[in-house]
Amino acid sequence: MTQPELAPLVIAALRQVIGAGRVALHEPWFRGNESQYVQECISSGWVSSVGSFVDRFERDLERYTGSRHAIVVANGTVGLQVALQLCGVSPGDEVIVPALSFVATANSVRHCGAEPHFADSDPLTLGLSVPALAEQLSRLTEVRAQGCFNRQTGRRIAAIAPMHTFGHPIDMPALLGLARGLGVPVVEDAAESLGSFLDGRHTGTFGACGVLSFNGNKIVTTGGGGAIITDDPGLARRAKHITTTAKLPHQWAFLHDEVAYNFRLPNLNAALGCAQLEHLDEFVADKRRLAELYARAFAEVPSVRLFLERPNTRVNYWLQTLILDRAVAQQRDAILAATNADGLMTRPTWELLPRLPMYRNSPAMPLPVAEDLAERIVNLPSSPQLLHPQPPA
Repeated sequence: MTQPELAPLVIAALRQVIGAGRVALHEPWFRGNESQYVQECISSGWVSSVGSFVDRFERDLERYTGSRHAIVVANGTVGLQVALQLCGVSPGDEVIVPALSFVATANSVRHCGAEPHFADSDPLTLGLSVPALAEQLSRLTEVRAQGCFNRQTGRRIAAIAPMHTFGHPIDMPALLGLARGLGVPVVEDAAESLGSFLDGRHTGTFGACGVLSFNGNKIVTTGGGGAIITDDPGLARRAKHITTTAKLPHQWAFLHDEVAYNFRLPNLNAALGCAQLEHLDEFVADKRRLAELYARAFAEVPSVRLFLERPNTRVNYWLQTLILDRAVAQQRDAILAATNADGLMTRPTWELLPRLPMYRNSPAMPLPVAEDLAERIVNLPSSPQLLHPQPPA
């Protein structure tokens, strides 16, 4: 049976929702106190890694996520690196990460001197598949007094680092149950899921640590930046210490008690974050409304569907995600080419991590779902302001 040419239909559905003009994939929206707060930093002279907005941003993140401790850092990648180290990942270890993820998830493992072990995806969440991982680990691992070990590589499996893809939470209760049985900590890559909840609980608060990102394309931005969130006061103290050059408090002396990092977020960036957080609920509401409108428009387009939240989740819809039917997967690149030529920025998902040259020899379980999804995903324009057209200049 001949399949319809989908590119014109996709463009028509997008234009039905967001109108005419060139549209980016995801842009920051500065609609509040950003300029005022940044100017306060400049006027006060407190622009670097110490200042009132750093402390305020951390407290604001704690209140929003429900985490007891938030430690802001230079970006999400270094946040993941530090969180993994805090949870015991050492050189020569192995860390389970999803094959379908941004490269930072795997890079943070390598920055610890450890090796990523790539896991398959769940078609219901787009994130790490707990059933597939459980089956893989039951074949490959043995639990010893020193921890959980991969019998094939001889390496200790030191952590599991799931990622909540495009803002959709994975099945954290099931993953935590699996991890507890193996004695392996969980570090959540929640870089894309600020504002997403599972069973009323914010992503990033289920594992020993979670990591947020405030890159320029995230739902809330500080330009760059990230945060480690945790309920463990000991981990929080260590996180702040080793991301602040391990400097000991003293009125004037420069005393440091270990080799550490200068990973702290500057006050200027934190000021931007404080202003952005004041509108986070509105951003999420706008993106959820955009998902509703897209779902309605694409219901008229054959062989595609918008990926929507599952029961017991409330999703931030960081990137709106169109899934092509398998029968039309070969049209993905034509859709990408046509939409971008029309001024509608779309993109495929990331190249699967084990296909990247630096990770081709890393251990990986069979990846049938991740490989299939990678051929059928198209991310759509997702900025919250798309539903609030700006008047012409």
